[in-house]
Amino acid sequence: MAEFSRTWWGRRFIEALEQFTDPGRLGRGRSYAHNGRIIDYTLANGTVKAKVRGSINPYFEVYEEPIYNTSITIKAISAADWKKVIRRIAARADLVTKLLMNEMPATIEDVFSESGLHLLPQSERDFVTKCSCPDDANPCKHIAGVYYLLASRLDNDPFVMFELRGLSRDDLRAELEQSPLGQILATALVTSDVQVEPVESYYTRRCQDLP
Repeated sequence: MAEFSRTWWGRRFIEALEQFTDPGRLGRGRSYAHNGRIIDYTLANGTVKAKVRGSINPYFEVYEEPIYNTSITIKAISAADWKKVIRRIAARADLVTKLLMNEMPATIEDVFSESGLHLLPQSERDFVTKCSCPDDANPCKHIAGVYYLLASRLDNDPFVMFELRGLSRDDLRAELEQSPLGQILATALVTSDVQVEPVESYYTRRCQDLP
């Protein structure tokens, strides 16, 4: 398992969790992510779902190693708000260039904050989480483990956050390439022999067409 939060966006994701999660639970969740207890993991329709191996715990009358179902959903940005954000992104050459090269601009949050939004989560209000374990606390250690696995995914592919917020990589790229500035920059990148092919990903859900 790779280290977590190696990138600035991965660190921001973990920092958001630290604001509302007990450090002990986060520590146990990190251990779960490291030790292979998360045995299945998918992202579809903006929700991360995972199966996590639990622990034997007679206190909760758990006498055999259980498998718990967990889910994490991050609040989606509406199609109308995405339209506003994309309009702002499309007006900045620095952002369009980076995104067309499949890179996350360091100043990407600027255009979200200008619209009263944010891409990376900032508080527990951004999350809806569930776990089938008997622990009443939320997040439990199983959810915390999936948080860390998600942070690792984000380190490797920051565009997963766009997917979680309701906009696929392909839809984002299509919107940018249709803008006047995007058309110019896309042509310039191709003629300069810069490879801008989309990164292969299994996150294939497409959001609804922007109005």
